[in-house]
Amino acid sequence: MAEKIKSVYICSECAYESAKWFGKCPGCGQWNTMSEELRESFSKSRTASVVRSRPTAEPVPITEISTEDEFRYFTGSKELDRVLGGGIVKGSLVLLGGDPGIGKSTILLQICSHLGKILKILYISGEESRRQIKLRAARLGVNCENLFILTETDVQAVADRIQSEKPDLVMIDSIQTMNFKELSSSPGSVTQVRECTNILMRTSKSLDIPCIIVGHVNKDGAIAGPKVLEHIVDAVLYFEGDKQMSYRILRAVKNRYGSTNEIGVFCMGDKGLAEVENPSLMLLSGRPKNVSGTCVACSMEGSRPILAEIQGLVTNSGYGNARRMSTGFDYNRMSMLLAVLEKRCGYYFSSLDAYVNVIGGLRLDEPAADLAVSLALVSSLKDIVVPEDLMAFGEVGLTGEIRAVSHAALRVTEAARLGFTRCILPWHNIKGLNLPQDAGIEVIGVRTIRDAVQALNR
Repeated sequence: MAEKIKSVYICSECAYESAKWFGKCPGCGQWNTMSEELRESFSKSRTASVVRSRPTAEPVPITEISTEDEFRYFTGSKELDRVLGGGIVKGSLVLLGGDPGIGKSTILLQICSHLGKILKILYISGEESRRQIKLRAARLGVNCENLFILTETDVQAVADRIQSEKPDLVMIDSIQTMNFKELSSSPGSVTQVRECTNILMRTSKSLDIPCIIVGHVNKDGAIAGPKVLEHIVDAVLYFEGDKQMSYRILRAVKNRYGSTNEIGVFCMGDKGLAEVENPSLMLLSGRPKNVSGTCVACSMEGSRPILAEIQGLVTNSGYGNARRMSTGFDYNRMSMLLAVLEKRCGYYFSSLDAYVNVIGGLRLDEPAADLAVSLALVSSLKDIVVPEDLMAFGEVGLTGEIRAVSHAALRVTEAARLGFTRCILPWHNIKGLNLPQDAGIEVIGVRTIRDAVQALNR
């Protein structure tokens, strides 16, 4: 006789259990904290016999573990392979997230176009019909006999189909549409997403089949569903950028098989996502000349230096309180830089509106962008033009000093390659800077923000 699967509702705040759902927890009084959980009913004798008969794993010395059989599938996109750490690992579970319309389903079909020539791919969609997928595939030029389309939302039926078909690669679009019939909650709920992912994970690992799962995001930009979803999978990739713009940035938030610092840059066109091999040149295209309030910074994304244009605008405030706005740069760090410029350098921003924008949809999280942001704000305040052949990087401290950053030589070399002739950098970075004599770029070491502003007039 098959074991009966029961579900209970447990409060996430006080762990109160109930056989039915409550909007308000009877235990702690909190609202909307009751979530459905699965619980199997085992008898005591049955449980004891299962525990006794369970095989135990033997410990193995790490020196005897071989990694020679590790194999990766190359997706046909160098940018995507860079983010994945070299390709798709067999048996891995990859979660792909991003805003609606940013290109998640598009990049899946482009992977199918390349890998479908040598692998059997099962594309499972719970959102679109077969005809819709065919029309999009025709637009992207995807037409291979090894690509099989399945429209199904029952996760147990999907797992059974994977076991019977045994494809080389599985794609799920999307996890929020999958449904586990043993649960009474609606698809997309916290419990449904967690249990469906667990079933797909067990199926993928047992058959050693890589699986790419598309996940929707909520209004805060995080993947909808429980946080444990990101702990289950092997890699979490996010698409960044505005869907109204043509450029997309793919970033790895978690990767058990590679670095989490690498990014991939794509351009959305009529034929899908195209690779951008030189992101710095793309981000600097169309840069205005002889205009105040703009400065070029260099950020390290993994092992790749990327130059980006930072624009600052300082203007008189039309309200009682000055307004601050930042796009692509941390708002709190921008407020700190304004305070440092006012306290240590005498540039007053208290009654002025200040805006910072990173061109191209790139987000700069590295402190090395502090100096370029500060120079852009001072340039707009004093109407001083930052020379277009100058690049700056460095971390700004609360006393106005410029702190050293890592990979200074790579940043300067990238700037010289793109035609920049001057670079403002921290004084302490000059000691370990080994550049060839014919580098064609002048390095200017500064100790404080005052020194950096004075270096603009050289």
